[in-house]
Order: sequence, then structure tokens, then C-alpha cells
Amino acid sequence: MLNPLEVLNRYWGHSAFRPKQEDIVLSVLNGNDTLALLPTGGGKSVCFQVPALCMEGMCLVISPLLALMHDQVQNLQSRGISAIAVTSAMSYKEIDRALDQCVHGKIKFLYVAPERLKGVLFKERFKRMNVSMIAVDESHCISQWGYDFRPAYLEIAGVRVLQPNVPILALTASATPAVVADIQHKLQFKLENVIGTSFARPNLAYVVLHHENKEEKMLELLTKIPGSAVVYCGTRAKTKETADFLYRRGISSGYYHAGLSHADKEKAFKRWLRNETRVICATNAFGMGIDKPDVRIVVHMDVPTSPEAYFQEAGRAGRDGQKAYGVLLYNQSDVRLLQEKVEAKFPPVEIIRKVYQALGNYYQLAIGAGKDVHYEFNFAEFVKRFELKPGEALHSLQLLEAAEYISMSDGMHQPSRLTIVMSKQGLYSFQVGHPQLDVVLRQLLRMYGGLFEQYAPIRESDIAKQLRTSEKEVVELLETLKRLNVVDYLPASDSPKITYLTARQQADLLRLTKEVYEERKHAEQERANAMVRYMEKDKCRSIQLLEYFGERNVEACGMCDVCREHERQGVKAKAYEKIGMEIEELLIHRKPTLEELVVAFPAYDASVVEKVIRWKLDHGEIVMDDLLKISLPGLAD
Repeated sequence: MLNPLEVLNRYWGHSAFRPKQEDIVLSVLNGNDTLALLPTGGGKSVCFQVPALCMEGMCLVISPLLALMHDQVQNLQSRGISAIAVTSAMSYKEIDRALDQCVHGKIKFLYVAPERLKGVLFKERFKRMNVSMIAVDESHCISQWGYDFRPAYLEIAGVRVLQPNVPILALTASATPAVVADIQHKLQFKLENVIGTSFARPNLAYVVLHHENKEEKMLELLTKIPGSAVVYCGTRAKTKETADFLYRRGISSGYYHAGLSHADKEKAFKRWLRNETRVICATNAFGMGIDKPDVRIVVHMDVPTSPEAYFQEAGRAGRDGQKAYGVLLYNQSDVRLLQEKVEAKFPPVEIIRKVYQALGNYYQLAIGAGKDVHYEFNFAEFVKRFELKPGEALHSLQLLEAAEYISMSDGMHQPSRLTIVMSKQGLYSFQVGHPQLDVVLRQLLRMYGGLFEQYAPIRESDIAKQLRTSEKEVVELLETLKRLNVVDYLPASDSPKITYLTARQQADLLRLTKEVYEERKHAEQERANAMVRYMEKDKCRSIQLLEYFGERNVEACGMCDVCREHERQGVKAKAYEKIGMEIEELLIHRKPTLEELVVAFPAYDASVVEKVIRWKLDHGEIVMDDLLKISLPGLAD
């Protein structure tokens, strides 16, 4: 077994781990099931990549995001580490060959989506693999109480049975205490084992600003706070509108959302990454795997639907440890819109059945057909053809996925891939007899290695350049070789995919369980209510977020808008939180007058206590009745 620090230094060039990373790595190397809680930017991937490289065998990585898998595989390959991702964008032959490579010990990291785990092909091959550990990224997705529940994650426990002695490492950047317990239960931890750092970000000032003209306020913030910035918007259209607004005001900006082509997304992202544009305006499609350390401010123009989402997105500021800001702009209409957004995520069951019926008609599937088949999916064409409302259709598809009728993959760019399916001896004979095709075959063998063993990503434009011909001509030659069963050629694609997890049913027999519909809706409403409390409650923003994630005895940050306002009123932030907590504890038991309450805390200066009381009365956190008695709002009667 290699030394973890040596591995960290050899492949990443670091001489020391970040806080808790080494504890997590050693826990896995000792064979323990482990849940790692690290905030966004805390270096979760190192926690499974390092121990896997220390051990013999292959690491299975389960991740819900195709783009993130793709990025991590590329990153590992650039370091000379063998890694592949098996996704729904691949052909059966391609998947078959990739899994064979894993069985024969030629791959160190195999990335799969959770939906892959239930397939017979995967299970049969997995039994024969030499697996050192299983890493479960974004593990909050396994919990019914998590904000991003993915039912396919429940298949992970079934895979563990096939390799019972392999330790599992679950990783997440945001989980409440209920989710932490649920993750360990659903993943069948042998013993409870949670390792993590505080989610506190001492360099990040959280700010909530109520403002009717949010565009002008955003402009003011970006003018005052220099440096790279992210502006999150609630809709695709708003990302472009906001970027155009900033451009007209002299601030270089781009926009990013899931509806853009792969090329446009890459261009926008790379220009921002290289600081060619200062601001990127984006939907929540932007973020996972983004590791830009010098972001100075993240602005939310619309209210996220959960504290988990807000914490992760705002947490993309200040990863270099320098002072940064996470600013949420809202007005009163945003509170109403947030509730409407949650309601819209749960269309009536008859609408969901209508969308399911339309999907079957879109693919011309017979009742009882389609199980485990992948289909390319054009959402815009789908809603137009069947005259569906895009929002209702999207949320209906998401609920159908949660109910395990279908699975949807992200649209991710897949480069063209090719492998030689003919034997080496047979290929030689073929080349002798087909001199026109021999030219392109020789060029392929010269440019790309391992074509007999696995699928290699190729670029038709590069081949055309070497052959001094057109890209169209190269594509035609490759298609000819495929027809003659010399190669298997898979052209580039960035289309999302739909997979039927069960055979098509009659729409009127479709059933959504209480867990999928009612309980999910209730949980979404609770998270939305928590966001409203975060915005409107007069309490240190950092304390509110940390307490939501189960941390206790947290000190005021002294940097957020609430703490700074208290200090402007002459009360230190930490003193305000401490006195405020003691006042609330006292009011649980009795209802004193103002004078009685002021003198109830002799350890503090009476004028400071009175300022805290006045502040809480003004903001409705405590109330005074007709008899001038003070109480908590819920205990006023």
C-alpha cells in the first residue's frame, strides 16, 4: 500500500491535506464505511482518489452528473491515471468493451450514474472486478429528505451485496442531520462513521438585501466589489437579459444555461475562467465541478428553493480564502414567486399522465415496450409537437423519474469515438484489398492508440487536416468502414437521453406513491419556508445556515448584514446573539415587563440589553401585549 501523502504529492503536487481530508482517507484505507461532509470547494474528490491510488484494484465512483463525471475522468487521465465513465450516451458495444477493461484490471477509476447499477450487464461484470472501494458522490441524493432525491441511488445497497467486503465512502457538501442519518442507513453502513469539517466559511460574508430595483443594486455591488463574479438567475432568459444589462453598463459579462450548445457553454465558461469576462450570469445548471478560486462575489437575483442550493451556490465565492461576498437580492414579490415555484414543481396527476402519454407517442412505443432502451430527447420539439407547457412538462418528467418510470440524462457533449472491431490479421488483409480505405485506417492507427482494445475519442477535423481532405469526406469514409464491420464509429452528440426503466404502461394506470408526490412536495415547501426565514429573520446569516445543517453553539460571523447592522446600533454581533438567545430562553418560561427583562441579565450592560430587546420588538421576534408583558410570538396568547 502506497503512502497517502506521497500519492497526494506525486499526482497533485500538494505536500499536505486540507482539514479532515487525511482523516477521511485513513478511515477508508482502514476499511471503514465513511460519510465525508465537506463544504463546496473542500476537496471531496481527493478523499476517494487518493485512497484508491494507494490500494490495489479499481474504485467505482457513483455520480449523478454526466458533466462532472466527464470533467473528473479528463482530469485523472491528464495526470496519467486510467479512468473511464460509462454513460447512457454510449452504445452497448462501447459499454461492453469498457466493462471488460475494468474486469481485466486496466482501469483504476470507473465512473457510472446510479441508474447503471441495476443493469444485468453491469452486475455480472461487477462481480468479476477487483474493487478496492466504492465512492458515492452527492450522496444526499439517496435520502428521501435530501433536496435532490434520486431513487436510482437506492440501487447502491444492492451492489454492495455483490462486493460485501469493499468499503464505501459517501460524500456530500450539504446535509441536514436527518439526511446524514438516512445516508448511512440507506447505504447499509456497518457502523456509523461521519467525518467532516464545520460548514462555516469565515472569509465569506453572507448578505441579504431587500430592494425593488434589483438590477441597479446588483450593478452597484459589482461596481463596489472588484473581481470575478457569478450572478445566478432563476430562468434561462434572465441570464441573457442580465448579461446584456451589465454589458451596456460597461461590465464584461457572459451567460450560461443548460439550453446552450456544448460549444457555447464551453466558450462562455472558458472566457470567464480566464478572466476575459468578469461576470458570468447563469442558472443553477452552472456550478458543479467549477473550481475557480478567485470569485469575489456571488449574487442571487432570484431566491433559490432551498438553503442547501443557496449554500452550495453562494459557497463558490472565496475559495482562495480571501474576503468574498454571497449576496441574495429579493423583494416582496419574490416570496410569493418562491411559493409558486414550489407549487409548479408538482403538477396535477392528470397533467403528469398526459405528459407520460405524450412521451410514449413521441417515440411511437407500444404498450409493454421500451424497457431499458435509451432514446435521444429533444425537449423543445417534444413540447411543441404535443402543445405542452414547458414548465409543466419538465416537472412532470422529473416526477416520472422520481417514480422510476423513466430516467433522464443531462445533455453532455460526447466526442466522436471509434474502435477497430476486426482482428489485426483480418485488418491487414482488408487494407491490402481496399487501398482507398487503407489511407484513413493507417492515419487512425498513427494518430490514436489502443483502438483494438477500447473506444478512443477522435476528431474528424484533425484526421481531415492530416489527409488534406474535407471533414465530410472523412465522415463518409468512417461510415463506410462501419458498414463493412471494420470499425465501430460513433459520431459526436450532445443530445440528452430518456431511458424507460419500466415498459410503457397505459397512462391512466400510472401511480405516484405518497413518498414520490405528497411527501416530496411537503419537503420542498419546508425548504422554501426555511429560505424565507433565512431572508427575513433578524439573526446572523452564518448562524442560520450552520444551524440548518445541524451545527450548534455557533458564534456570530461579525460580517453579514445582520451582524454589521447590530454593530452600527452599538451592539457587538457576538454579544447580540448571546443576549438574544438568553432572552428567548427566559421567555419560554415567563412573561416579564420590559423593566424586568432588562434587569434579568446582570452580567451584561443594561443599555446593551435594552437595545437588543428594542431591536427584537421592532422586528417582531418578541412581542408586547396590552399589559406590557413581553413574550415570544408563538407564546403570546
